[in-house]
Amino acid sequence: MLRRFCVAPMMGRTDRHERYFLRKLSSRAFLYTEMVHANAVIRNSELLKYNPCENPLGIQLGGCDPISLSDAAQKAQEYGYDEINLNVGCPSKKVREGKFGAVLMKNPKKVADCVKALINSVEIPVSIKCRIGVDDMDSEKDLDNFIQITKDAGCSIYIIHARKALLQGLSPKENRNIPPLDYKRVYRLKEKFPELEIILNGGLSKIHNSVTHLGYVNGIMMGRGVYQDPFQIRDVDELFYDQRAFNKSRLEVFKELMPYLIEQGNKGIKINLIMRHFIGLFKGTSQAKKLRKLLTSIHSDKRIEDQLISITNKLEFYVR
Repeated sequence: MLRRFCVAPMMGRTDRHERYFLRKLSSRAFLYTEMVHANAVIRNSELLKYNPCENPLGIQLGGCDPISLSDAAQKAQEYGYDEINLNVGCPSKKVREGKFGAVLMKNPKKVADCVKALINSVEIPVSIKCRIGVDDMDSEKDLDNFIQITKDAGCSIYIIHARKALLQGLSPKENRNIPPLDYKRVYRLKEKFPELEIILNGGLSKIHNSVTHLGYVNGIMMGRGVYQDPFQIRDVDELFYDQRAFNKSRLEVFKELMPYLIEQGNKGIKINLIMRHFIGLFKGTSQAKKLRKLLTSIHSDKRIEDQLISITNKLEFYVR
């Protein structure tokens, strides 16, 4: 399964509604869930539910206990996920205090134990998402050591955020922007471990500009660039997979989403929780500001279908 283009797992963003939306724009982009802790999956299988159209889809698990990770991975496999991704890159304080996420990079043997347990418990691929380093880790020697130890445990797929994570003094948002990007370090990693599947992540925001990285790594992963400007991924199938691009207008995409919105509304889901993901659909258009306001104008006390028809009529006027 080719992971030439992936959409990053993003807390509060890549939920099942966002992924359903993105699948309307690309059939080949590899999608990931938000990070979910292994214990939460074990307690509540409802967290694993998704629409089959979302595949190929990986679940990102958080945790540091091999047994609970294995149990959660088995459940995910039963639900039809295509990959288990272990989060070894999140720098948040809450995650750090739970002894998982980016802090695990400092203990590669612990990560190796988790990887072994995961690989032994499922038949689908297991991957690691990490940084090029954490705090005072040396991004050359220590990163190579981390990769070697976890590779020996059986991991062959790595998604590398090309920044260090600084766990003291920076917020998660600052950790996405302040530590400098070092794409060449990820390139060197691929040169040293050519047998591994290396996917580059961090700071990528434009689809067309990101294709050049495929000359050095196996694939790229974009996060907020996709969330803020989702319409651009309609070119992914053509640029990254040599398939026909999705030839749909922004308005056509929104119209295709209407039955889903009505269905979810009838199930009691608050439509605003879904519509917030669509705000970027009209990014870059002349009426983008008005359209963003329009897409957030749904009221829960009014008939959803009537509101959606009204919104569509106004969209047709603005984007004609």
